[in-house]
Amino acid sequence: MTIPTVNLGDLTTSAQGLGCMGMSEFYGDTDWDESIATIHRALDLGVTLIDTADIYGSGHNEVLVGRAIHDRRDRVQLATKFGIDRSGGEADRRLRGTAAYVARSCESSLLRLGVDVIDLYYLHRPAQDAEIEETVGAMAELVTAGKVRHLGLSEVDSDLLRRAHAVHPIAAVQSEYSLWTRDAEAVVDALRELGGGLVAYSPLGRGFLTGTVDRTALGGKDFRGRNPRFAGEAGESNQAIADAVADVAARKGVAPAQVALAWVHGQAARLGITIVPIPGTKRIKWLEQNVAALDVSLSDEDLADLDPLGAQVVGARY
Repeated sequence: MTIPTVNLGDLTTSAQGLGCMGMSEFYGDTDWDESIATIHRALDLGVTLIDTADIYGSGHNEVLVGRAIHDRRDRVQLATKFGIDRSGGEADRRLRGTAAYVARSCESSLLRLGVDVIDLYYLHRPAQDAEIEETVGAMAELVTAGKVRHLGLSEVDSDLLRRAHAVHPIAAVQSEYSLWTRDAEAVVDALRELGGGLVAYSPLGRGFLTGTVDRTALGGKDFRGRNPRFAGEAGESNQAIADAVADVAARKGVAPAQVALAWVHGQAARLGITIVPIPGTKRIKWLEQNVAALDVSLSDEDLADLDPLGAQVVGARY
């Protein structure tokens, strides 16, 4: 299949990307070689937006991604993030965005990635120690210096987006968005007005919506075992959402993950903005399944079953 391209601001990229976080941390055991092979397969399939961050594996993920794309750099729109500082320990995370911190973070990411320029550079979360104007102003200086091509923000509201855009155009806002997480729709009007797009992380509900995750068997390395939507009575209640997705999938003869992704893709037309989901995986078989979702279309009957599910979720996102 041929993956279509879309525009995030002035950045042209594949209509679906690949989130690489789980290749280094948070989702159980990892495998370097399998992860590299998955990134290579993604590029072969036409997935060109590769997403990482300096926090993932405390830099490990940027090194991994850099090694995977070193001989394929011209085929990649490379996205990374900065701003979450956990150098003082996991329990003492700081959200940083001073001009000096921005500059240091970019230099460190460029070194780990082994590249001269980052295509899409995100502020990972609004900073605690700087106003958005200072942070985006420093990011804009990176664009002027040729170290970054496009700017993005993650998990911001419309007010912060507009303030940031007044300093420098924002190509994309990356936020969690899926059948069971609709919060990002609050920023859609501003994105439409300003010409940016939404990059949807966790479009499969961290795997819950795929029906393939055994909630009772999540090990200590997998943070989902402690996630409010997976654990205890909330997890049991939310199973009804996964079951509803599975019912639609069975009716269509496709995988539940493909239904969940097709819903996110379809929201682009319904909301009038570009939406690029970046499902994360560290295995080729799930990557190929996710890419095939681009060929799945949902009927009015399907949407009637799926659209109400967001209001039924129990538990906070984190």
